Amino acid sequence: MTDADRIFERFPPFIQEYIYSHGWTELRKIQLEAARVLFDTDHNLLLSSSTASGKTEAAFFPVLADILSSAPAAPSVRVLYVAPLKSLINDQFYRMEEVLSRSCIPVTHWHGDVGRSHKEKLLKEPEGILQITPESLESMLMNRSNDIPRLFGGLRYVIIDEIHALIGTDRGNQVMCQLARMARLIGYHPRRIGLSATVGDVRLSADWLGAGTGRPTDAPIPERTPLKWMIGMEHFYIQNPNERQTHATAEDVASRDLGGRARLDAGYEFLYDGVYGKKALVFSNSREETEYVTATLRQIAKARGDKDVFLIHHGNLSASLREDAELRMKDESIQQAVTCATVTMELGIDIGRLERVAQVGAPTTVSSFLQRLGRSGRRGEAPQMLLVFREETPLPNAPLPELIPFDLLRGIAILDLYGEERFIEPPKVRRMPLSLAFQQTLSILASGGEMTAKVLAKRVLSLPPLSVIPKETYRELLVSMINQDYIEMTEGHGLIVGLAGERLTNSYKFYAVFKDSEDFTVRAGSEEIGTITTPPPVGDRFALAGRVWEVLEVDVPRRLIFVKAVDGKMEISWPGGTGEIHTKMLVAMRRVLFNGKTYPFLSENAKARLEDARRIAAATGMDRRLVIPLGGQSYVMFPWLGTCAFQTVRRLLKLYADELGISDIQSEWCWYITFKARDGAGAGLEERLADILRRDGIHPQSLVFSGECPVYDKYDEYLPAELLREAFAADRLCPSEVFVRFLGEIPSSDKEDDACTI
Repeated sequence: MTDADRIFERFPPFIQEYIYSHGWTELRKIQLEAARVLFDTDHNLLLSSSTASGKTEAAFFPVLADILSSAPAAPSVRVLYVAPLKSLINDQFYRMEEVLSRSCIPVTHWHGDVGRSHKEKLLKEPEGILQITPESLESMLMNRSNDIPRLFGGLRYVIIDEIHALIGTDRGNQVMCQLARMARLIGYHPRRIGLSATVGDVRLSADWLGAGTGRPTDAPIPERTPLKWMIGMEHFYIQNPNERQTHATAEDVASRDLGGRARLDAGYEFLYDGVYGKKALVFSNSREETEYVTATLRQIAKARGDKDVFLIHHGNLSASLREDAELRMKDESIQQAVTCATVTMELGIDIGRLERVAQVGAPTTVSSFLQRLGRSGRRGEAPQMLLVFREETPLPNAPLPELIPFDLLRGIAILDLYGEERFIEPPKVRRMPLSLAFQQTLSILASGGEMTAKVLAKRVLSLPPLSVIPKETYRELLVSMINQDYIEMTEGHGLIVGLAGERLTNSYKFYAVFKDSEDFTVRAGSEEIGTITTPPPVGDRFALAGRVWEVLEVDVPRRLIFVKAVDGKMEISWPGGTGEIHTKMLVAMRRVLFNGKTYPFLSENAKARLEDARRIAAATGMDRRLVIPLGGQSYVMFPWLGTCAFQTVRRLLKLYADELGISDIQSEWCWYITFKARDGAGAGLEERLADILRRDGIHPQSLVFSGECPVYDKYDEYLPAELLREAFAADRLCPSEVFVRFLGEIPSSDKEDDACTI
């Protein structure tokens, strides 16, 4: 009997029948590895494997077999499934419904859109599998702390899905805090299982998953199989109306409507032709761009007399609109539907058979690219992605930085990095997660009642993600919270939640550690459309859900906007950051610019745009130096460094500006830094900056300037400025990569103090 046969025999009959009924001829390697770990050890398990490789079944089959073979001493939830998105919870619930119905194991999903009666049934009769978001789990720990031992006393497994979206973030660290708090209440650590298609550093991710459990975490390495992708990239200048913008012949022009001119926008019409008539997803990197793309594609459909098959999906839409898009994409009777989406459709929602994925611009990371590509290509077919790049036509006198297509370079670099090295961004380890410490301090006090400062500090700093915070730093945080009345000291010198703290903890928004905004709900008649941040005046118009709305009434106290639909297309904006980019990405972009390599996935325009950029870069000396003169006293630096290291360089230039003889320092994301240099000081700036680094090294605290109050995370606004500066220096600057870029090495005295790596 083979290992596969032995494992198959250990599955209960209903799983064996499920496998037979679905025509499986064999168990996949990842499913065999998972079963071996879960059946034969008491270890935690990290499953990292490509999208649609069977990770969910790999985890759930042995888990279901185990919980069916061992009855708890008292009724209890047996499996806790934590996912970052409500839609992912809903999807996994339906996806596993068939096999779970055969097992008679009940499943409860619990998040903000789930009705009270559904939740109360679990509270009365805890059993089976509970699927929950981090925010709902926080609420349960705070408000039902005394119920935790009864609800979870027989818990055997915690499954965390899409852990790549959680590792290194406050939200992921919040989950680790929650699991540690739950373990203290029930008296033990259940086994943990992490699932993801795109883990960048398997060992680091496994350590994060198992932190505090006292169990080893096994992480089977997936097979490195040949890549089978169908990828195409095309580039368009926005102001050029020609449908084909390079090498168009007279016959090409004559064969196209309107004399070869696009009706609306050449890039978007190319995108439209690539997805119309198919089941497809169109990804953008922001809600604003998703709205604009949806509206434009609908506009093109109307101009051509085509049926409007375009849907939209992002976090500011109502649950009903998001669910409608999901259901229509899953419905196999619908032959053509195109959903324009953000990251909300990126994670593991199974929306059935997609013919193609499209992307406007480059994805932000390799991980994001793989997740989005993986939405297509299921059912054994090669995944397809079409990437469309659009940029303003440069003016004749445009400066050098505006002539380099950084977004196109990033798109090519993503494919190059993964194709050549299988590189995925590693998780980032936070050294000073003070915003999370503030939230967990209030949460623990709210759930546990009065406790001494010593007990509170022990509770908080024993949570794995917060154990890195020095005791003295946490003492400063507590003193600040007491002084601002977030915490109150009783006559007996115990600590309780103060009045200011109660105002925070009494709101449902407290449960989330990511930033939110006081949004206004938009309604058209009885239908909820979604939310926007700032209400326009009555009579003004704005875009939402891929359509334009005219404001009829604004109810400020109830934060409601009543609207009617109108024709047209407009832009909208929401607050939000641009995320971080890894230094390896910038290094790869530079390589693409100068290696002369041809890329078969580039279409005609994109190939021409890359060659044009390569000629410009070589002619200006960008291949030889980091600092390039722009004329007169103006210079530009291309550091080719990721977010944290780039910010370190920018602050170094500002700190030593007088010594370097420079001024008017400006930057454009991670792409470049411009400045003025007097008396020819720009010519030798690289060498002089290197001399300064050899002389002084880099002290991150000196790069956070006096009076600065760097607020990034949700609860930073409640923290003392001096602690924020300390956290900024620890978590958002990266001296080591700067040393490597300018000196070629990290000085030995700095190696232990800096965890950044290239």
